[in-house]
Amino acid sequence: MERLINIDNGGTLTDIVVGSGTDFTFTKTLTTPVDLSQCLFDAMTKASTQLFGEPNLAELLHSTRHIRYSSTQGTNALVERKGPLIGLITDDPELAATLRATEKSAGLFDDLIGGRIAVVSTTGSLDELASELVLEINRLTTAGAERLVVAASSLEREHLYKRTMLKNFPRHLLGSVPILFSREFASDTSRDRQIWSGILNSFLHPTVERFLYSAEHRLRAYKVKNPLLIYRNDGASSRVAKSVALKTYSSGPRGGLEGTRALAEAYGLTNVLMIDVGGTTTDVGVVNDATISVDRRGSIQGVDISYEMSNVHSTGVGGSSIIAVHDGAITVGPESVGAAPGPACFGFGGTQATITDVNLLLGVLDPETYLNGEMALDAERSRAVITRTVAEPLGITLEEALVRMEETYSQRLAQSFAGLVLPTGETTLAAFGGGGPMSACSAAQIAGVHHVLVPRLAAVFSAYGISFSDIAQTYETDVTGFTPEAIEAAKQTMTADAGRDMFQEGHELSACDLDWKDICEDGSEILSLTATFRLPHPTLTGGSPADATVAVASGTRQVRSGADQIDTVSVYQLDEQAPGAAAAGPAIVEGPFFTARVPLGWSLKISTAGDLQLTDIR
Repeated sequence: MERLINIDNGGTLTDIVVGSGTDFTFTKTLTTPVDLSQCLFDAMTKASTQLFGEPNLAELLHSTRHIRYSSTQGTNALVERKGPLIGLITDDPELAATLRATEKSAGLFDDLIGGRIAVVSTTGSLDELASELVLEINRLTTAGAERLVVAASSLEREHLYKRTMLKNFPRHLLGSVPILFSREFASDTSRDRQIWSGILNSFLHPTVERFLYSAEHRLRAYKVKNPLLIYRNDGASSRVAKSVALKTYSSGPRGGLEGTRALAEAYGLTNVLMIDVGGTTTDVGVVNDATISVDRRGSIQGVDISYEMSNVHSTGVGGSSIIAVHDGAITVGPESVGAAPGPACFGFGGTQATITDVNLLLGVLDPETYLNGEMALDAERSRAVITRTVAEPLGITLEEALVRMEETYSQRLAQSFAGLVLPTGETTLAAFGGGGPMSACSAAQIAGVHHVLVPRLAAVFSAYGISFSDIAQTYETDVTGFTPEAIEAAKQTMTADAGRDMFQEGHELSACDLDWKDICEDGSEILSLTATFRLPHPTLTGGSPADATVAVASGTRQVRSGADQIDTVSVYQLDEQAPGAAAAGPAIVEGPFFTARVPLGWSLKISTAGDLQLTDIR
């Protein structure tokens, strides 16, 4: 039996879904930020235990066709500005001003590059150029630049700089400070997009590189024949050697969007907003008429890049986002406690409050059943941290602090998607990720959304969404002004490139689908080729039984709804409910690795597939 393993590596938790046909096994494990390959292998070992009754990683790997991996590490690194210092070398004295043209791009430029920019002369001899480059590279590295991006006025000049650098710097020294040449990195009609692509890729690359080398090395020890595949932000997968770091940015959310599109088709929904609430960020995207909103040239943090991206935006609000007091007001994120030390209630030494700590003390979370009972939560640690960092600075009671923190968090979450809600009332909110179901209804109320859909696999839904990906590579050539003969020659070159790359992916080009497109962009004619090798995809079932039954509660829980009010609410185990089971809020629904809070005025119903359908009935 050939299996497909999908891994979604988050800042706090790592999700795994193992599928073969219509059967899926899934679990979660804590992310290990010091060595990301460790949590990957931890997750696969846990999944093997579910499949075989005991840990047997070797058998799982040898019965697996592909391992597809996505990570939010790049997204989180950029949100938190945790990455290498970048130096920029150019011959354009106006480049810094051009790249800082907007408020967002100026902020990003200042955080990633700052004053580490060198402008070299376009005149002078080769010896003078060599001396100038040596001087400027030494200056930039002395100023802390750990990676360099070269953005010259022409491809020829970038090649000249490259030859000069290789000649005048020892290879072992130059290799210790990686250099990216922007015109070689991205083919684009826009210089600004090319340069920003180079800068962002250089910033993201170390985060991805360390994990991938370690993971591939460990997989080789198991004599795994099929290579590790990287899931990309364009919805396709490819070998590590055939991917670039920039295409891993926001790749996890693209998996969530693919799953959301499958949900929209299964349930016949016109407009669906996904909110994927992870540990560090909430990722928001739109599926309209079963189509994922895609930008041919994506944007990241307010700057345009050279590559296609799904139209997803990330906000620094998640289950591990720090909730603190600044200037007398409660704030949420963008800083996160991550998996280490994690929320205070994890007991790993965390000293900052998070929404996980809040929901534990509100009574929404059961300390004994969190993560399917695999991690016991410590309420006393949460109480001490929230009292010290929020209640006492504001001069309020712990109970009032909890309510205000939950309200602030819901407002921040609602702000992340409110601008995308249709005024017609057609919008459905698909809530997933470990923290999505917990706060979805409260945020939906604020944003004016009346329908929330929580898939049964909500806790690992982005990993599940990777199941809809294929192996693909895309090529583009600017053929503006080309003769028919030159265009045909370009096609032959692109086809040859595709044949070589897909062979290295493990597949003959004759087994792939070839999609040719003519694209008009910025007055130029672009010839595009996408070569795709199809992999098996799952099928989702939608709808719900016509006849509703009464949901069966497994118990009750005391949940605080106000500073002076505690409600006794029913608790429902999602997997114990029959399709069509229904109930009214307030309630708590516990699913596999997630907890959903159903407020007063909302109803719940279990779909045919076991998904949770929530409706505002006020």
